[in-house]
Amino acid sequence: MARILIVDDAQIMRNILSVMLEKAGHEIAGQATSGKEALEMYIELDPDLVTMDIQMGGGDGMTYLKEIIRLDPEARVIMVSALGHGEKEREARSIGAAGYISKPFREEDFAEAIRNVLGK
Repeated sequence: MARILIVDDAQIMRNILSVMLEKAGHEIAGQATSGKEALEMYIELDPDLVTMDIQMGGGDGMTYLKEIIRLDPEARVIMVSALGHGEKEREARSIGAAGYISKPFREEDFAEAIRNVLGK
C-alpha cells in the first residue's frame, strides 16, 4: 500500500503506530525521533505519507511540517497530537497538513485518517 515515515520522539508511540500501519498493510519507510531527522529522512526516503507528532524534543512538529510542505507542496502529512482539536488543528491544516488526529485515538480512527489522506 503506502510507504510511511513515522515521526515521534516517544519510542512507545513509534512502536504503536508501526504495528497499526503494518497491520493495515502499509510499509514503514522509516522512523524519525525529531523534526530535523524527519526532514532529512523525507528527502532521502520520499515516503507516500508522514505521521508527525506536534510536540517533540528538539523542535515542534509544526515547524517541520512547514519545512516539508515548503520542500514538497504535495506532501501528505498527518499531525498526531495530544493537544486535542481546535486551534492547533486549524493551524496545522492552514500550513498544509492533510490530516490531524488527537491522542489517545482508536486504531479504527487512525486507519480511517490514513485512508482519507491516501484517498483509498
